Amino acid sequence: MAAESPAFTLVLPVLPLDDEVVLPGMVVPLDLSDAEVRAAVEAAQAAARSEPGKPKVLLVPRVDGTYAKTGVLGTVEQVGRLADGDPGALIRGRSRVRIGAGTTGPGAALWVEGAQVDETLPDPLPGQVAELVKEYKALATSWLRKRGAWQVVDRVQAIDGVAALADNSGYSPFLTTEQKVELLETADPVARLKLATQLLRDHLAEQEVAETIAKDVQEGVDKQQREFLLRRQLEAVRKELRELNGDQEGEESDDYRARVEAADLPEKVREAALREVDKLERSSDQSPEGSWIRTWLDTVLEMPWSERTEDAYDIRGAKSVLDAEHAGLEDVKERITEYLAVRKRRGDRGLGVIGGRRGGAVLALVGPPGVGKTSLGESVAHAMGRKFVRVALGGVRDEAEIRGHRRTYVGALPGRIVRAIKEAGSMNPVVLLDEIDKVGSDFRGDPAAALLEVLDPAQNHTFRDHYLEVELDLSDVVFLATANVLEAIPEALADRMEIVRLDGYTEDEKVVIARDHLLPRQLERAGLDEGEVNLEESALRKLAGEYTREAGVRTLERSIARLLRKVAAQHELGERELPCAIADEDLRGLIGRPHHVPESAQDPAERRTAVPGVATGLAVTGAGGDVLFVEASLADPETGAAGLTLTGQLGDVMKESARIALSFLRSHGAELGLPVTDLKDRGVHIHFPAGAVPKDGPSAGVTLTTALASLLSGRQVRTDVAMTGEVSLTGRVLPIGGVKQKLLAAQRAGVTTVIIPKRNEPDLDDVPAEVLDKLDVHTVTDVRQVLELALAPAADGAAPEVPLAA
Repeated sequence: MAAESPAFTLVLPVLPLDDEVVLPGMVVPLDLSDAEVRAAVEAAQAAARSEPGKPKVLLVPRVDGTYAKTGVLGTVEQVGRLADGDPGALIRGRSRVRIGAGTTGPGAALWVEGAQVDETLPDPLPGQVAELVKEYKALATSWLRKRGAWQVVDRVQAIDGVAALADNSGYSPFLTTEQKVELLETADPVARLKLATQLLRDHLAEQEVAETIAKDVQEGVDKQQREFLLRRQLEAVRKELRELNGDQEGEESDDYRARVEAADLPEKVREAALREVDKLERSSDQSPEGSWIRTWLDTVLEMPWSERTEDAYDIRGAKSVLDAEHAGLEDVKERITEYLAVRKRRGDRGLGVIGGRRGGAVLALVGPPGVGKTSLGESVAHAMGRKFVRVALGGVRDEAEIRGHRRTYVGALPGRIVRAIKEAGSMNPVVLLDEIDKVGSDFRGDPAAALLEVLDPAQNHTFRDHYLEVELDLSDVVFLATANVLEAIPEALADRMEIVRLDGYTEDEKVVIARDHLLPRQLERAGLDEGEVNLEESALRKLAGEYTREAGVRTLERSIARLLRKVAAQHELGERELPCAIADEDLRGLIGRPHHVPESAQDPAERRTAVPGVATGLAVTGAGGDVLFVEASLADPETGAAGLTLTGQLGDVMKESARIALSFLRSHGAELGLPVTDLKDRGVHIHFPAGAVPKDGPSAGVTLTTALASLLSGRQVRTDVAMTGEVSLTGRVLPIGGVKQKLLAAQRAGVTTVIIPKRNEPDLDDVPAEVLDKLDVHTVTDVRQVLELALAPAADGAAPEVPLAA
């Protein structure tokens, strides 16, 4: 191993090297124009005159003004001029010198004492050292070959000494000054060679990583250049083909990238569209994916992402529009007016958008057919100054109809909500979801469940269609859903909507609607001028009351159309002169006899309640309110079997109501003075006419009890009385629903007295005043009160009058 001499044997002038290191064995040229270098060389030359051999200097690295502890003994091989013409000296490094104390000497140079470092190694070399030499030569050869220095490779391979091989790394340009100083100060040749090997190995690893990165970057650049060139060639070919085919406008329509960049799209939608454009540019014309992408891009570009209509905040004007286009429907018109007033105030106070959500609305218009639910949607849009679009949901069974199809399917399309927005051309239209209660479900999914997000004001501002796969803001859309039966709407969906009931029109409202809306429209369709046929109010009232019996006005409009067609035909045949006036007595000759004559207008002997055991009830159907007759009879004790028989396609609840009514009379018949023995020994048969129509619900309880009491007492039920209410086993009359529709039906049927439960008295506030004026409404709490009001006095020869208990 290397060892230092115990005494300093050399006195040498110092030649400082700023930020440069010379190792033994290296030959370097130095510029003599530097004062310190020139002084050291001149001092060495002066000392060499008195000593044999070449001038000697001590090459010492100086880093940041600090000298290293070890230097290199160098001999001045030659003094002359460098390639650039400046004076210079060629100096060869000989051996390491451990620097001692300073001393004096000739010249202006700094002189120091030093001792040479012994770097001898045993011969032969140990096996590990030999492997280290072999590894260093292999690494150095690899690095030199990459640089193309083939001549240097042979020189490195010819070096045998461990110390000389380690010092040869001083020529490496990638080593820093600090690393070279470390090599210089490492006296042990083996340790120095290990350090040089490690430095060379690290550099090769860094160089390999850098080459890999450079190669990847170059490949990416080459690929982009090649793709750019091919695209330009493809565009040129397509242009030539279009010119051959005479299509000069195809280039502009196919440039989807320009269309996307020019469109006013939200940022996320623009990013998604540009990604699809990239896919389209990479796909071939024969690829089916290209047509899917084009269809998707066309759909996105046709969507009105930034189009919105300004709401008309003329509250009085909007109310006037609703009043002019619809008679009645005060609840709905009041709700729309409230909505517009709130939106106006929110806009005035800068609260138009809160938390990314706008102030949309979700209303459900529930009512029988023909009351104007669908046409009301157009009036709402007209009053608000918005676009209107209708989405028919009747019979829809596929969830994809609402949310759209995935683009992987052939023929995929967006859902009906997205198509409605596109059709409206505005992001804030009035969307009418027609017949939402007719939505079905099967193995393809439940469309009603897909509507939960659409109709939820808390989350529809980020609605995602499966086809678009981008967020769509529906928070500013006014959704109006229509339904005939509220119970048919799933509870979770109904909870997201504000229910507004349309219970039908009174006869006076029907006359106004027929005069102001239906008659002018049907005159135009029949090819008649406004003044050629004049329908008097008496004729319209008779059409509404006796020729039609409905909650809405569809049948009334068809009757008017039929009447006008008859008049037009008679005029063409020369049987009638125009203009003409038509009164109520003319209707029978034109369109036949009335179809719905009130019970009160019939002959007393022909009325259904002319015999005991028949009572008139009130019910609610999908077509609105209606009267319901209940018939009861007792079987012959000798031929008929005892027990209860029910007919008329009844539901379970209505069957239970019949059993409750029968049980009440059996337990309280003696108290009421009824022959309850007949109920024990004879069979009881209860029938609801119109047996093909399903019937259910608890509100026929008092009607069933009255019919059975009439049968047992022999007293008829008053013709002008109709009733509704649930009955309990103790005779209590319990509340029911649909009071307004039932009272409207009673008024249409010519009934003058109506019995309802006492607890339904607040519902009378919803009934129009003109209907209440024509009806004598009694509120009761006990079935005994019902019997007292409904049963007629006993006739001569009939069973004695029932003494009714309070």
